[in-house]
Amino acid sequence: MTGIAELTTNAAVAGDPCGTIRDAAVRVHAGRVAWVGTTDAATSSAHRPGRDGLPVVDAAGRAVVPGFVDSHSHLVFAGDRADEFAARMAGRSYAAGGIRTTVAATRAASDDDLRRRLRALVDECRAQGTTTLEIKTGYGLDVETETRLARLAAEVTEEVTFLGAHVVPAEFAGRPDDYIALVTGAMLEAAAPFARWIDVFCEDGAFTADQSRRVLDAGRARGLGIRVHGNQLGYGAGVALAVASGAAAVDHCTYLTDDDLSALAASTTVATLLPGVEFSTRQPYPDARRLLDAGVTVALASDCNPGSSFTSSMPLMIALAVREMGMTPAEAVWAATAGGARALRRTDVGRIAPGARADLVLLEAPSRVHLAYRPGVPLVRRVWKDGVEV
Repeated sequence: MTGIAELTTNAAVAGDPCGTIRDAAVRVHAGRVAWVGTTDAATSSAHRPGRDGLPVVDAAGRAVVPGFVDSHSHLVFAGDRADEFAARMAGRSYAAGGIRTTVAATRAASDDDLRRRLRALVDECRAQGTTTLEIKTGYGLDVETETRLARLAAEVTEEVTFLGAHVVPAEFAGRPDDYIALVTGAMLEAAAPFARWIDVFCEDGAFTADQSRRVLDAGRARGLGIRVHGNQLGYGAGVALAVASGAAAVDHCTYLTDDDLSALAASTTVATLLPGVEFSTRQPYPDARRLLDAGVTVALASDCNPGSSFTSSMPLMIALAVREMGMTPAEAVWAATAGGARALRRTDVGRIAPGARADLVLLEAPSRVHLAYRPGVPLVRRVWKDGVEV
């Protein structure tokens, strides 16, 4: 590809973590980035466009960014909670109880119904520039359905997270420890072959720190990586637990103490912010500026789910992060690409550099700034995953 007005490589250089190259070119071979540089350098070198017979794409003065890395989503479910959203917008406060509505619908759905809905949502994500997706279970909450959700998610992504510990299902009401025993026993054993990660909702109304620790320890013993939902609805133990457990990411991070901030800054745990949730629930937005200024690695993700954030748009997450959370456009684009890759502990995505997967997004704009500058406008013109146009 040649004629790129602004190429975001995320190959950090002093003063520019986005590694911007202007009037740029990218050469792709066998699904990977083979070379990046200026158009002039490409024309006068062994990377001259078309020399090996491969097609040449002229960006015609548009910007190119890495494919978005959405490191937190819940795409396998059935049912609809539009009535709940409408009621919340009329003044009812958000609580995690609505998850059980989706659980009932999901348990009743066939594999074919779930697969059809899932693939439609994945296509929706791809059309908006998302090329890497993490997908959680968590809407089954029994052994059979959680295993089905993990298996179906594994059909469309290698980043599958087992979230049996989402909430306590109705049949275990008043018996959370019995449910934790199921999650860490038969449910984990059945779902783990399809998963890379384990997650837990460490929050009032979901699971305590001790219960959450049992879940994470069991997942680690089964060979799964660690993720945590935490500090969404109030101050709590989620961040401290995530850092102590060596979690790749702790997600939400709306309510943070100074100790939480210090612990994150001294760790390799990524703080994944999910502004679609705050947009959809009218909860306070996380303070991304505070996190960044403290030296915390920040990712942005959609948390696409039917209850608290039914959007798959990473461009919207970027716009919200800039408008509501104190991030610059460059910081937000980095968080939605390289930050998401770090949250998944991936080095092959989230950047445009030799050896990385050729996941590219061509914008109908001359600069990445337009992703925040023109919110709601469909700026994603073309998308390539592993060098193949979606």
